[in-house]
Amino acid sequence: MGPMTEDLKYQVAVTGSNGQLGKELARLAKNHPRMRFIFLSQEDFPLHEPGKMEYWLDRNRVDAFIHGAAYTAVDKAETEREKAFLINATATGLIASHLESTQARFLYISTDYVFDGTSPLPLTEHSPTNPINWYGTTKLEGERLALLYNPRSLVIRTSWLYSPYGNNFVKTMIRLMGERPSVKVVVDQKGSPTYAADLAAALFQILESDFYMPGIFHYSNEGETSWYDFALEIKRLVGTACEVLPIPAAEYPTAAKRPAYSFLDKSKIKSVYHLDIPDWKSSLALCIERINQVV
Repeated sequence: MGPMTEDLKYQVAVTGSNGQLGKELARLAKNHPRMRFIFLSQEDFPLHEPGKMEYWLDRNRVDAFIHGAAYTAVDKAETEREKAFLINATATGLIASHLESTQARFLYISTDYVFDGTSPLPLTEHSPTNPINWYGTTKLEGERLALLYNPRSLVIRTSWLYSPYGNNFVKTMIRLMGERPSVKVVVDQKGSPTYAADLAAALFQILESDFYMPGIFHYSNEGETSWYDFALEIKRLVGTACEVLPIPAAEYPTAAKRPAYSFLDKSKIKSVYHLDIPDWKSSLALCIERINQVV
């Protein structure tokens, strides 16, 4: 063990250390010296192996647990149903129930895919859920189990996550725009992108808040857009001649259905945790700047 002061730090475990959110949390962690982070990879904390998870949870006391890891292959989940359910739902319930006995805060990252996309209005935390794909179904069950087994669970639904890390729409578009004269992008699915660095900053603000209110919250960047308009803004910022062509979702069939409208209303998280949420366009510009620096 380190010096005595080390033990007094606020201990935070994070699953999905190699994911977009995990990497942004790790990058920003140095700005939060009062917290001691334990970043857990799939090897450290295998979500498909309950025995190993229980072993870790029994031996490591934490004050907060950010559960960002998930089975996120949306189309593959349609055929790998048991695996997706085990990782997204069963594992979440197990972690939540273990943490309940230690009074630790449990922050579970969920998705806009818990909705069916038929709402004409921005989605609040009270909007009816009705997932239209298996991934959304497993994440919704994860939410239910988290809240059932641990009253200190805080569920954050987010949408269209991107960052300089891993695979995401922004990086895919930049690559395709560099390789092709034109790209086709779905125009009739609307929502809001989320820059993973902004979500990470919001999580820090929640953890550092003087009070803690559990329950369900929505977080994405401000401003509603379509995948097509999102791609147009990427094109503008990258400064490419690649043509972006709008197509209906029907022309781009996928194994899993996507909600046509999943714009999240952020009023609750803004008022409860006093968050100032950036507009999606300004955050996209910051991310692309970082991507260019890496290259």
